Amino acid sequence: MITLRPAAPTAVAVLGAHCDDIAIGAGASLYALCAANPRIRVDALVLSGGGTEREDEERAALAAFCPGADLRVTVLKLPDGRLPAYWDEAKAAVEDLRAQTSPDLLFAPNRFDAHQDHRGLAELVPTAFRDHLVLGYEIAKWDGDLGRPVGYQPLTGELVETKIRLLHQYYPSQRHRSWFDREAFLGLARIRGIECGARYAEAFHINKVTFDLAGD
Repeated sequence: MITLRPAAPTAVAVLGAHCDDIAIGAGASLYALCAANPRIRVDALVLSGGGTEREDEERAALAAFCPGADLRVTVLKLPDGRLPAYWDEAKAAVEDLRAQTSPDLLFAPNRFDAHQDHRGLAELVPTAFRDHLVLGYEIAKWDGDLGRPVGYQPLTGELVETKIRLLHQYYPSQRHRSWFDREAFLGLARIRGIECGARYAEAFHINKVTFDLAGD
């Protein structure tokens, strides 16, 4: 397995259609990144849940998942499950985020996600962040849309346990969901770990990468 180590980032953007998407899809990677880079800037954009208990959960959760970071969180009020009907508003939100930051990398949904809100946001991200490294995270769900990601962040058992603990601590409104449990989170991390030669991992889809084989 080839390991690529980009230069230490100074700014990251994280995007989710719903409160908890970011933490479920990339929470362990985000935690590790922030812990290794104190005072890194993290700009978070969530399209739905604004003005509800879910916004409160999201703000508290992201603060926990981004230890020591310069965290800026925006939670909008787009209706859950209706992103195609609110395309202009979602597009404007992504463009506004782009005007505020030029991150070294982004965590966002992936374009193969079966949920229309996730997939729609994934399609919008590269229209604004055209020359950025975008890691498209995955979320296990009823639709059965887990695919074949190409990028992996290996995780220690301790880090996976931290992710699961924080998810249950900060998202009490989601604990009744069939997919929101320890077995689901741990099982997917174990499978992705097998695929990259580690014990556990989070996996990501990557749209485009250029190479500098001549070293110029």
